[in-house]
Amino acid sequence: MVSFDVHASERVMNEQARPAAATRQGHVPIRLEARSSSGTRCAPPCVLVIFGAAGDLTKRLLMPALYDLAGSHLLDQSFHVIGIDRADNSDEGWRASLTETMQSFTKDPTAEFYTPKIDPQAWGFVRGRLTYLKGDFIEPDIYRELGRRLSGNVVFYLAINDRFFGPVVDRLGESGLLKQKEGEFRRVVIEKPFGRDLHSAKVLNAQILKQADESQFYRIDHFLGKETVESILAIRFANALFEPIWRRHYVDHIEITAAETIGVEERGAFYEATGALRDMVPNHLFQLLCMIGIEPPRSLDAEAFRDEKARLMQQVRPVPPGNAARGQYGAGSVQGRQVKAYRSEPQVAPESRTETYAAVKLSIDNARWAGVPFYLRTGKRLAARQTQIALVFKPASSPPFAGTQRPAQDILRLQIDPVQGMKMDLSAKVPGPTMRLGPVAASFRYNDFFSEPPNVGYETLLYDCMMGDATLFQRADYIEASWAVVDPLLEAWAEGTPQLYASGSAGPASADELLGRDGRRWLPLETT
Repeated sequence: MVSFDVHASERVMNEQARPAAATRQGHVPIRLEARSSSGTRCAPPCVLVIFGAAGDLTKRLLMPALYDLAGSHLLDQSFHVIGIDRADNSDEGWRASLTETMQSFTKDPTAEFYTPKIDPQAWGFVRGRLTYLKGDFIEPDIYRELGRRLSGNVVFYLAINDRFFGPVVDRLGESGLLKQKEGEFRRVVIEKPFGRDLHSAKVLNAQILKQADESQFYRIDHFLGKETVESILAIRFANALFEPIWRRHYVDHIEITAAETIGVEERGAFYEATGALRDMVPNHLFQLLCMIGIEPPRSLDAEAFRDEKARLMQQVRPVPPGNAARGQYGAGSVQGRQVKAYRSEPQVAPESRTETYAAVKLSIDNARWAGVPFYLRTGKRLAARQTQIALVFKPASSPPFAGTQRPAQDILRLQIDPVQGMKMDLSAKVPGPTMRLGPVAASFRYNDFFSEPPNVGYETLLYDCMMGDATLFQRADYIEASWAVVDPLLEAWAEGTPQLYASGSAGPASADELLGRDGRRWLPLETT
């Protein structure tokens, strides 16, 4: 198996940490190397406790991530997983179900995690370390049982509905499971959404911080585990070519796009209560905003990086309703296939006012970006699947072309999905006897230079959590600053109805008008 190379700053850990004690029933004695082929140190001894063992996130994302980490020799031999859920199951039943799901990933090349073959050694390593525990998340019995089974290093992963985040942390704290002894850690990974608005985020932060220290909480956004997202920092700060022009004197505006061709699929009930704005903007899109907008951190230290992210979000002005657009997809054709309207999807209200598309114009009050508009858009059932950041530069105004031919605006595209790479649109001379300008493009794709096996973005984040590196996780002040930016919009959108747009289009007309008022247009959606 090709090694998955985790790019993360490594915090010094206690090399003598005791192996975590956990139930070993059915353990398969498969041994892997202590280091990956790249020399990356394996994670310390640890038990991973997953609340929500029967859920989609566990099956579709966490298990493939653990499989990749095992195949890369980054998990300790004493690593163990305890899965907790209310469904009836057994150790062997849970293992068999997850094995079936892993095998299904070999059959769909379009899936988020696709591999032509499951490595039996890597999956055997994970499979043999799985233990299932039936129980209700808020009943004390499950925590008493965990207390009997656990010692040493533990990561509690809350892969559950957000309404359980606070109660589960309360039970963990009240049962003493979050107390850390010398040389041991107890950490909690909390999925998004962390709150539904500024008020609820503050309440949840206050609630969990009564039970443990801020350093023990790892608020996760798997967007930051994607290699191409992390690579933005390298492109910006490791190349003298870009940083001098990465500012208002040269940049006209910036577009951040996360477009999907899929609909809500079977997640209608979730989406009805969430919508595109809450689901994507204050988390995924703001992560991309921070990667391109922050000031250079003084180091790659976790707190230095997180300080800059929090500082930037505090400089983003709250979005007034006039600087936003929302839409909801109707019926139409996506890539040659007829699809139904959002209101006809399962578990969606026939008169739903939930937005499936959101676009916002942001302004940042600092010396680097003053006067540069940031346009963010996200939506479902659009013309193409595309996640990218585009820096559109100001037109050249110096001689010899000033006042004659007008060169096209240079555009730097940082491509994240489905293409991973970078593209630069430039002007060059068209061959011929006269000086005539024409557009050209220079580009590269990551897979032309780097070998990377299938991954889901959680590999780096799980590894970092076990290593104690919080660089790619969200701090309380950042979370609250993010919600503060969109809070006025959430209040305004509680009323009214989103504008309909045809499935397979670029979105609602109101999104075009948002840029049109500034004399600009969205870049076309494209996948190459």
